[in-house]
Amino acid sequence: LVLVGLIAYQRLTVREYPHIDPPVVNVSTRYTGASAEIIESQVTQVLEDTLAGIEGVDYIKSINRPERSQITIKFDLDRDPDGATSDVRDRVGRVRDRLPDEIDEPIIQKVEADASPIMYIAFSSSNHSALEITDFADRYVKDRLQTLTGVAEVRIFGERRYSMRLWLDPLRLAAYRMTPQDVEDALRRQNVEVPAGRIESTNREFTVLSETDLRTEEEFNNLILRDEKGYLIRLQDVGHAEIGAENERRVARFNGRPAVAIGVVKQATA
Repeated sequence: LVLVGLIAYQRLTVREYPHIDPPVVNVSTRYTGASAEIIESQVTQVLEDTLAGIEGVDYIKSINRPERSQITIKFDLDRDPDGATSDVRDRVGRVRDRLPDEIDEPIIQKVEADASPIMYIAFSSSNHSALEITDFADRYVKDRLQTLTGVAEVRIFGERRYSMRLWLDPLRLAAYRMTPQDVEDALRRQNVEVPAGRIESTNREFTVLSETDLRTEEEFNNLILRDEKGYLIRLQDVGHAEIGAENERRVARFNGRPAVAIGVVKQATA
């Protein structure tokens, strides 16, 4: 009996509860810049109306926040989770044309027992910024952890990814009779990567690489917004560009200090 117990102990998985996938499906939708009221009326209600008609639905719960809609559909216990997820995906696809064009595509996920991290690793420093810590964790730590046996996924929380941020002065914009939309339109027109093709000769062939996208703060500041009777209005005339975090609204803390955390999700069989 002791021998059997020792053998079984070596094969035990790292699990607090039994492996049971509940018949629960989440639908997450992001609508940048929208208030909670707009999210509820234009996104959540449209999705709830179509999801309510799926067979085997126990209840539907929704949360509306600025820029985000979160819908949770709980099915009867005898409903297959994969089949329920497929039905939800089909119903969302039917009403996609009734949703705002500006939203990100709805993310449909079934709730899995092993989808949550079992371990968190925090990185903090008094000498390096959150941008530098995020870059280090993403390039050197994340990939190495993902190659370990039994690891299914590695997630980064509180990340600060490098991004070019444009700061606009509303008074200067008004002086030039411009709006933030004018700046966005100019950025979309000029900050593009254009394929340049290739050069061919009798016995040689060269691929032409064109660097047409904007990369530095100086290049962004010199972005031409409008030609006003021969005078070029540039971004630096109505604001400035600087390298910063892509999203300042995400934060993780360790012992009260800003940090970047890595969550490790184990495989179902680990």
